[in-house]
Amino acid sequence: MFDRRDALKSIIVGGAASIFSPNTLLASTAPAKEKLGIALVGLGYYSTDLLAPALQTTEKCYLAGIVTGSPEKAEKWKQKYNIPDKNIYNYQNFDSIANNPDIDVVYVVLPPSMHKEYTIRAAKAGKHVFCEKPMAPSVNDCLAMIKACNDNKVKLAIGYRCQHDPNTQEFMRITKEKLYGKVRMVACGTGYFDNRTTHWKQNKALGGGVMGDMGVYALQGARLATGEEPIAVTAQASTTRPEIYKEVEETMMFQLQFPSGALAACHTSFGIQMNYLQVNYERGWLKMDSLSNYSGNKGSHSKGIIDFPLKSQQAKQLDEDCMALMNSTQLIAPGEEGLRDIKVVEAIYKAAKNGGTVKI
Repeated sequence: MFDRRDALKSIIVGGAASIFSPNTLLASTAPAKEKLGIALVGLGYYSTDLLAPALQTTEKCYLAGIVTGSPEKAEKWKQKYNIPDKNIYNYQNFDSIANNPDIDVVYVVLPPSMHKEYTIRAAKAGKHVFCEKPMAPSVNDCLAMIKACNDNKVKLAIGYRCQHDPNTQEFMRITKEKLYGKVRMVACGTGYFDNRTTHWKQNKALGGGVMGDMGVYALQGARLATGEEPIAVTAQASTTRPEIYKEVEETMMFQLQFPSGALAACHTSFGIQMNYLQVNYERGWLKMDSLSNYSGNKGSHSKGIIDFPLKSQQAKQLDEDCMALMNSTQLIAPGEEGLRDIKVVEAIYKAAKNGGTVKI
């Protein structure tokens, strides 16, 4: 019969040769959590208006803590969400989050240039990481983030909320089951008119530019609609407001080639309102009238409609990712999924700069 005292004695006497470690023993006796505690890192619009409200409705996680460089925001959030002082951090003392059992997951909601640093710091603190998209400005950053999480035995999920949306999952199913045969051509556009002039999206050093932000939605539309990874790309960048987009592109058009022979024409912009996906198969068609909105994404195809109401993409994403952590099952969008996109994004920038076709 297993005796906890004998196991503990074995640890003390046997040292490294022991079949148990203190962490293993504690984990085996600690009760499983019914909800995981999430700390939001960065309290901008997305955290304030979308993630924090969603965390008031989730079933498998809750808002346990915050990380901010603003004492004013810290006090406001403390009062609004009843966050204890011990769960409020700034960017200087962030690493001490390792000692806080209330925090299971760190959700990085910062400009892309900061994703690598805070993902790695969170991983070293022993916390699982949810990271907003784009995953990072470069493939090397993405690889370092994945490695840090693997080395520290924590999970990394990218905030691709649309992949949790049943409307997205439906057009993926239609392709996977070949309802209309093979995909032959895709057209996809995602963009909006942005009047801001000093946001990180206009700042190259912070990871700005439309391709890494709205462009990822267009790229995901093509990748998910075909069920394939692109093998070659051509691209053209343009800017109509150089006084705002001095360092980065305002609009990007890119064309993708897939192994099956499918082609995709994609468009993304901070100066044009668009949000659609058109897929033409061998024997049918599909169109999403809104592809990447926070709600109300829907569409139609040759034999029916796609319209699955969803109260909150963010709440569904958070619950499903936390369920995957709790059950040790596959995440819908792990770090490797973010890496796939950034590999293509790098190729798109290269093609736009140099001209011609860039193989991936």
